[in-house]
Amino acid sequence: MADQTPPEAAPANASTAPSYSLVGQYTRDLSFENPGAPGSVMLGGSNPNFTVGINVGVKKQADDLYAVEISLNAKAERDKTVLFNVELVYGGVFRIKNVPEQQLPALLMVECPRMIFPFARHVLATIVQLGGFPPLMMEPVDFQALYIQNVRNLQAQQAANAQPN
Repeated sequence: MADQTPPEAAPANASTAPSYSLVGQYTRDLSFENPGAPGSVMLGGSNPNFTVGINVGVKKQADDLYAVEISLNAKAERDKTVLFNVELVYGGVFRIKNVPEQQLPALLMVECPRMIFPFARHVLATIVQLGGFPPLMMEPVDFQALYIQNVRNLQAQQAANAQPN
């Protein structure tokens, strides 16, 4: 018992140090369409064309809780025929404490999605495979570049709206 440190002897700055943690993960929405089944899984031929889209959204849940969601849309077509179309919204709830306000957007839009992306990617690959196709393995996403692009687009939009007609 003599080895325990009394709570009042703990460093004063420990409770004010910036921190974030993943509280939980979830699938909010999942849709898989295989309009040509069963014929689509038996087709041979040229490699299909893939279209993949990604978006990140954030919703404040409580004082220190944020839901960060990655929306993934993937579509495969061959000769203008849709082989499959999948939509996934995968999220994580993050507890964020003592992070300066100016650093919060980058944390929520870059670091938090980076943490949950491997799980969303796994769900996407698995559902495509369960649909009868080879698993769709997405490359890692540069959330920093995506964030910077979105900030620049927003700034350009605001500048265009500020100019008199």
